[in-house]
Amino acid sequence: MRNRLVATVLVLVFTVGGAGVASATMAMQKKAKELGFDATNCLYCHADKMPKKGAATYNDRGKWLQAEKDKRKAKEVDVAWLKDYKEAKK
Repeated sequence: MRNRLVATVLVLVFTVGGAGVASATMAMQKKAKELGFDATNCLYCHADKMPKKGAATYNDRGKWLQAEKDKRKAKEVDVAWLKDYKEAKK
């Protein structure tokens, strides 16, 4: 009984605690490619070539996507929003 309670509590902690963590997936990258974006690797939205799960190392595009997620009160980032992204002039 005690082990079951501990397991339940741990599941709740990881589920609720991880709710605010955003992570990119290969599915997101694939969808971006299908939509015509040049998402050839993680650097398309992240500052690290291989970001760790839950890492918040975003480049300007990734920061914009996170801001859109918050603005739209969405559960996850939708790469289709990239159609509205304006690249900063260099």
